[in-house]
Amino acid sequence: MPFFNSLSPAQRRVLGWSALSLAALLLLWLLAPVLSPFVAATVLAYVLAPLVDRLARRLPRVLAVMLVELLMLLVAASLLLLLVPIVTKELPLLREQLPLLAGKLNDGLAPWLQRLGVPIAFDVPTIKAFVLEHFGDQAGNWLTTLLGSVRIGGSVLLALVGNLVLIPVVLFYLLLDWPQMMQRLWSLVPPSARARVGEFLGECDQLLGHYLRGQLLVMAALALFYTVALALAGFDLALPLGVFTGVAVFVPYVGFGLGLVLTLLAGVLQFGTLYPLLAVALVFGLGQMLESFVLTPRLIGERIGLSPLMVIFALLAFGHLLGFVGVLVALPLSAVALVALARLQRSYLQSGLYRG
Repeated sequence: MPFFNSLSPAQRRVLGWSALSLAALLLLWLLAPVLSPFVAATVLAYVLAPLVDRLARRLPRVLAVMLVELLMLLVAASLLLLLVPIVTKELPLLREQLPLLAGKLNDGLAPWLQRLGVPIAFDVPTIKAFVLEHFGDQAGNWLTTLLGSVRIGGSVLLALVGNLVLIPVVLFYLLLDWPQMMQRLWSLVPPSARARVGEFLGECDQLLGHYLRGQLLVMAALALFYTVALALAGFDLALPLGVFTGVAVFVPYVGFGLGLVLTLLAGVLQFGTLYPLLAVALVFGLGQMLESFVLTPRLIGERIGLSPLMVIFALLAFGHLLGFVGVLVALPLSAVALVALARLQRSYLQSGLYRG
């Protein structure tokens, strides 16, 4: 291969690592449905391994892994259970309040909009019939529909249940053998390249670890703030809404917007006045200022380089290409790409091409 022979050793290394990366992405794309539980367990193992290592200094590693995994399962179950009161309480309120709200809007807002040249009117009888049909006594038909969809898409349900069972099992063995696996992978790196590879992986680990730890602290602080603030504002669902909003901010802007909509809906259904609009605007405005000007700069920092827009783009792009697996590997691969681009930029600025 004349072209390959004409390259310098450094260019050959770059070409080889690029080909290896493309092959890995192609393999992920082809095997994404099968790899989902294994990739999810690997990402969780990377996050939880430091905690297991600390506990393993005082306890047998098997016991440390079991304690950490049990704690993770309890946290995940608690977060899922937070959605139950939101659904069970808002659906009956929605059935009762939505026709009344439509009538108030029709009597108060519609004439004002018509004076401004916007002809609009709410068909209150149709809205009431729709609500009674879908949220009334016939709501039990949802169970029949759900069971029918389960029979139709049984393979999807079985795959979901299988993944939920498989992920903890794979995670247990990954955490149990994590030091040995890292040592075996490190032994595959050529001795001549270990210094450079170690430095590169160290930068990636520091970048991603700092981001994840900082983001977890931001989520915990915001969950506490929103819970306390909504409770002081008189919201009945302050705890589930506050914790859900704090956790959802992991996806920048989208999580905040979803928490805002759910809280606004809960407030309107609970109070039936304009008070929740003012309360939600004040609470979420203060929360956004707290996140943007205090928590994120102090706990994550601008030097990380993973801006909110970059996080959203990475999640959407990798999710589109690789599905659920792409969402799981979006941040790790983004951190690797960011470190690689920073190194390429430093090499370019120090090269003769830049100096002319």
